[in-house]
This record gives sequence, C-alpha cells and structure tokens, in this order.
Amino acid sequence: MKKRIILSAVALMLALPAQAEMKKVTLMLDWFVNPNHGPVVIAQQLGYFKQQGLDVEIQEPTDPSMPAKLVAANNVDLAISYQPTLIMDVAAGLPLIRSATLIAAPLNTLTVLDNNKINKLSDLKGKKIGISIAGNEEATISTMLKTQGVNYEDVEIINVGWALSASLASGKVDAIWGGLRNFETNQLALEGIKAKSFFPEEHGVPPFDELVFVANADSYDKAAIQAFNKALEQATIHIINYPQESWKEFAAYAPDTLNNELNKLAWDDTLTRFALRPSAVDLKRYDNYANFMYSQKIISTLPKAQDYIPTF
Repeated sequence: MKKRIILSAVALMLALPAQAEMKKVTLMLDWFVNPNHGPVVIAQQLGYFKQQGLDVEIQEPTDPSMPAKLVAANNVDLAISYQPTLIMDVAAGLPLIRSATLIAAPLNTLTVLDNNKINKLSDLKGKKIGISIAGNEEATISTMLKTQGVNYEDVEIINVGWALSASLASGKVDAIWGGLRNFETNQLALEGIKAKSFFPEEHGVPPFDELVFVANADSYDKAAIQAFNKALEQATIHIINYPQESWKEFAAYAPDTLNNELNKLAWDDTLTRFALRPSAVDLKRYDNYANFMYSQKIISTLPKAQDYIPTF
C-alpha cells in the first residue's frame, strides 16, 4: 500500500509540470457556434488541443464585425474571419496575418426561389436583391450579373438585415446575396420552400477561402499556432473519417442550440468544404482575389499575400 501511495505521488508530481506548460489561447469565432466551426469544436471536444499543450478558450462575438479588430488590438490571440475581409483589413493597415484555413471554398451564393420565374442571372434585370451587410457585395453581384449582360444599376439592392430567407420567402425581394449554401437553402427547404443558387465562383468571381484564422502580425506565437493547426488538422481528419459520429460529438458541445435538423443538414453539406490541410495555402490564389478586389475598387492599396501569410 505504501509503495502504491508513493508511486501515485510521483505520478502526480510528473503531471504537474505538464499542466503548468499548457499554453492559454483565446479564439474569437466569427459568429455563434455552428457547423462551419466543426473542426474547432471537435478539437475541443476530443481533447486534441490539450494533446498539443493548448488550453483554448472559445468565445462568441457580440458584434460579428469585431473579431479581427480584437486580434489587431491584442485582445484575443486568434479569430475566425473571411479571406475577403482579411484582405480589406490588411489593405487598411491592420496588423493581421492569416494563420490557417477553416473553410476552403466560398459559401456565399445568390439565391432565388425555384419557381421558374428566375432561371438565369439575366432574369434578375429589374428585380430586387436583398443583402444583409453592406460591403463588397457591389463588386461580387456586379461581376456575376455582367456575365449575363446585366448591369448593377439594372437591379435594386435592399438591405434586409439578417432576414435573408424570410425576405426571399415572403417576396419582399426576388433574390438574396449572402445566404450560405449550407444554411439558407436548407432553412427554406425545412419550411417547404424550394430554392436554387447561383455560385460566384462560376460567374466571374475568383474562388476564395470562406473562413480563415487570423493572428496579430506583430505578436503572434508561432509555436502555439503550429500546435493549434495540428490539432485542427487532426479534428478535420476525424470528421472526414467519422462524419456521423462527429456530428453527435459536435451537437453535444451545446445540445440545446446545436442539436436540430437545420444544423444536421448544414453539417452534412459542410463536410466537403473543411480545409484538410489548415496550414497549407496557395499564395497566388490570395493574390488573384486581392487583384479582383483592387480592380473593383474595394481596396485602394494592393497587399501581397507573402507579406501577410507566413509559413507555419
């Protein structure tokens, strides 16, 4: 018995340094927890962050426009943002870098009701398009419409706030921009409304990473980011290998808000869009999108990807 007590004490002493070495990392999401954050939640749920020596605190923003700004101000270590937003922030002089990719393909769509009234983009001439946040929608919508011979001035843009699906379903607008292809279409379908989408990357807009992680360019911890990315990759592989088991693990994170039919449908539609190699990046792809934004006068200076995307 005495020997067992001594061994237990030794084991406890050996464990203490490991606990002391845990690196605290604060992560601000782009929005409330949803299936887009699958790898982050799974890495937390299954202990992958802890295995990498990280104590990750996941926070949800009260204002979705603030996460990257909080990183720039050194109030949080990492935040989830969007590639277009990151480029705009860097062009504006914010000290930010891209540290990893979460969703490696666009999610935004131009969505209409599937009722044979709008079958191609040219049918939107003279129609109303609802948006949720004013930003770079003019460049994107304009580019998409021009592929079908329609000018941006030929449509009416209406800011409908967050009521995208409701505005489309009620007929307040004829199309919505900014609805996510893994959410809004499923939301409408659950209400018995069939919709269809036009994808920007198929209509003149360069492809981009929907969701990326950003860190402070002046104070980021390279070792912590490398550990974070390794855990993220491990979680993504787990999701791909065990999608339905992972769904249950994800929903258990906050069952009252996550375990519902809409999130389950969105989960299934998001699986193929997670970045299998979060650290990997195509600098030319980032420069192509930055050039697009510059040509559309969304940004007035043209940042180079190599200057805000270090190697991890």
